[in-house]
Amino acid sequence: MEYRITHITDYSYTDPVAVCHNVVHLAPRNMLTQRCFEHRVAVRPRPAAVVRRTDFFGNVEHYFAIQRPHRRLVVKSTSHIEVIVRPPVIPGLSPPWEHVVERLCRADGHDCLDAMQFCVDSPSIHAFAGLREYAIPSFTPNKPIVSAVLDLTARIFHDFKYDPKATTVNSPLEEVLESRRGVCQDFAHLQIGCLRSMGLAARYVSGYIRTMPPPGKARLIGADASHAWLSVYCGETGWVDFDPTNNTMASDQHITTAWGRDYTDVCPIKGVYIGGGQHTMAISVDVMPDEEFDTSPGFAATAG
Repeated sequence: MEYRITHITDYSYTDPVAVCHNVVHLAPRNMLTQRCFEHRVAVRPRPAAVVRRTDFFGNVEHYFAIQRPHRRLVVKSTSHIEVIVRPPVIPGLSPPWEHVVERLCRADGHDCLDAMQFCVDSPSIHAFAGLREYAIPSFTPNKPIVSAVLDLTARIFHDFKYDPKATTVNSPLEEVLESRRGVCQDFAHLQIGCLRSMGLAARYVSGYIRTMPPPGKARLIGADASHAWLSVYCGETGWVDFDPTNNTMASDQHITTAWGRDYTDVCPIKGVYIGGGQHTMAISVDVMPDEEFDTSPGFAATAG
C-alpha cells in the first residue's frame, strides 16, 4: 500500500521569537517493510540553516535554525511511501520468553548486543515494582514470547482508557499506571517499562496509523494523527511490533518514522527558542492512500 503523508505543526507566539534551533524526526524510515520514495520538509519563515543527518538509532532527522524575529513558525512535512505487508508471525512458534531473556543476559550474538540498549532505563521509562507486578500474569513459564506480549497488549488495551486530557508528555509512568488513563505515548511507555522489568528488550516507535472512516462516511481531513507503539526483541523471531492502543500487532496501516529508547529520542519536533511569550500549537496530520492524494501545490520546501 502506498501512502501520502502530510504533517503540519503550527506555532503562534504572543511576542516575537528572536532565534530558534530545532530538530525534527518526521522522515519515514527505509526498512524491509517500508520504502520512502520522497520526503520533504518546508519551514516558514525560511531558516538560516537546514541540515539533514542520521541520528544514533539510524533515524533521519533535520536540524534547522531561524535567526530573525518571528511570531509564527510552521513546519510542513510531506512524504510518499510504500508499506509492504509484514511477514506473518505465528505467536506459538516464537521462543519461550525466558530463553530470550537468557540470550540477552549472555549477549548472544550481534542482534542481542544491539537489543541490550533497549533493556535498561531511559529518560522517560524507569523500572519500579508496579510495572513487573502488572506484567507477570502475562508471562507464565515457557510461554512463547509473542503470545506473552500479545496477552500484555490486550490487557493494557482493556484495563486502560484512552483519555487525551489525563496526561501530558511529562507524566510519569507511576501516574499512568495508577490512573489507568492516557494516550498512545503513555501506553507504549507503559508496555515498554513492563517488558524491560521482565528482562526483555523493547523500543519506542513513532509514526502514523491510517484511521479508517465509518462505512459510508467520508474520510475527515486532519482526522489522522501521529501515533506511537513499540517493538519487542523476540530472539530468532526478530523484532515484532505491537500497538497497545489498538490491541493489535503492527500492520500495513502502521507507518514508522523513527525509533529509540522512548519518546524523548524521537520527538517529532523539539528545540529551544528565545522570547516568544506565551505560545499555542496546532497539529494537522493526514495519512491517505496515494490515489486519494491532493496534488495541489503547498509552500516551497527548503530541505530534502
